[in-house]
Amino acid sequence: MSVAGLKKQFYKASQLVSEKVGGAEGTKLDDDFKEMEKKVDVTSKAVTEVLARTIEYLQPNPASRAKLTMLNTVSKIRGQVKNPGYPQSEGLLGECMIRHGKELGGESNFGDALLDAGESMKRLAEVKDSLDIEVKQNFIDPLQNLCEKDLKEIQHHLKKLEGRRLDFDYKKKRQGKIPDEELRQALEKFEESKEVAETSMHNLLETDIEQVSQLSALVDAQLDYHRQAVQILDELAEKLKRRMREASSRPRREYKPKPREPFDLGEPEQSNGGFPCTTAPKIAASSSFRSSDKPIRTPSRSMLPLDQPSCKALYDFEPENDGELGFREGDVITLTNQIDENWLRQRASPPPRPAVSLQPGDRGQLGSARGQRTWSPAGPCLPSPTLTKPSTFSAF
Repeated sequence: MSVAGLKKQFYKASQLVSEKVGGAEGTKLDDDFKEMEKKVDVTSKAVTEVLARTIEYLQPNPASRAKLTMLNTVSKIRGQVKNPGYPQSEGLLGECMIRHGKELGGESNFGDALLDAGESMKRLAEVKDSLDIEVKQNFIDPLQNLCEKDLKEIQHHLKKLEGRRLDFDYKKKRQGKIPDEELRQALEKFEESKEVAETSMHNLLETDIEQVSQLSALVDAQLDYHRQAVQILDELAEKLKRRMREASSRPRREYKPKPREPFDLGEPEQSNGGFPCTTAPKIAASSSFRSSDKPIRTPSRSMLPLDQPSCKALYDFEPENDGELGFREGDVITLTNQIDENWLRQRASPPPRPAVSLQPGDRGQLGSARGQRTWSPAGPCLPSPTLTKPSTFSAF
């Protein structure tokens, strides 16, 4: 910067400090100029905020908004770009419906309806792409050009005017110390800047019909979008109503269950000691056994299969306590449950000494045991109140 330039910056800074701190008064601009400056300032704020809200209206998604602002208008005018480069929410919804409609298949009313709706949503997405491009070309770009050129140029002229005013006021205060020619040049530059700024603001305010036409282009694009959207949705609604009528007139198919195939479970493996459960013949049960009750003998033809743990009584046994099992020589006693390695349940209550012998094919021997539930050769009885640990036992 030259010495003259440095001196001018010093003059402007000194005048600004004297006005802000010392309360010195500078050259006043006329009311028309101030009113015009105020209108330009309001216009600048309006254009800036309307631009931001319009882009947000078109694309609520911030990532899509960024891509929208980066669209090249020239390339779209030349037809080089057919879509804005980001997915529309209608298109995403349509793809989802089509995918699931195909999975349901043509035999499903719901699947066919999803396919129809999905195709309509994809058409809506294409219409929305056209709306975004149209609004970008005819509304957003012109307003952005207004902000970046005209309004920016006006702000430059106003800033330059303020600098020349400070320079003129500083020299005017020091009239006599500053050469008259220099003071005259400062006044001329101030008047020149004021005229340029005033002209640029006037041109902007008088040509606001351009902004009206741009706003009209926005509304026309919206109308075109909504007309096409209404047409697409009307067609979809008619298709869905027709499908509903066809489905309601079609005879309803009744459900006929298929006959069940026989399923043989076989002999289940037991986790309770290896004794499979077998239903014993039912007999009349009493609340307890008395010592005078005699067990019913089991005929040999009703003996349970030998693959179940069973044993044969070697002699008669009379119950000594309520709930104990009585039996006679030759009775077959089947064991169905083993609580653990020391306890038996629901089958036998032999005397303290060995009173039974195992049938051939059994795995193990039974010594002396008491069970919580007693059993007679003809069927189950009521449970005994206690469990007694057997003196000798090996697993069947």
